[in-house]
Amino acid sequence: MCHAVKRLFCGMGVHPTVHELDLDPRGRDLERALARLLGGYGHAAAPVVPVVFIGGKLVGAIDSVMAAHINGSLVPLLKEAGALWL
Repeated sequence: MCHAVKRLFCGMGVHPTVHELDLDPRGRDLERALARLLGGYGHAAAPVVPVVFIGGKLVGAIDSVMAAHINGSLVPLLKEAGALWL
């Protein structure tokens, strides 16, 4: 799913900053903190990553990102954050 989100953004001309939790010594702690931010995600059945922030604001997990893309609210978020200039 992380790859899918990166491809979505790159395909739109957005170059996201990516933090690979599996390469970070604090990765497990960060994943638990993200799970708390998402309010209950992160149990064995529902992985917490990817989690997307745009302009420092939490968008959410992949379901929230894809919903924003489908309903047309993702592009305005990216424009407002200065990540997209269309």
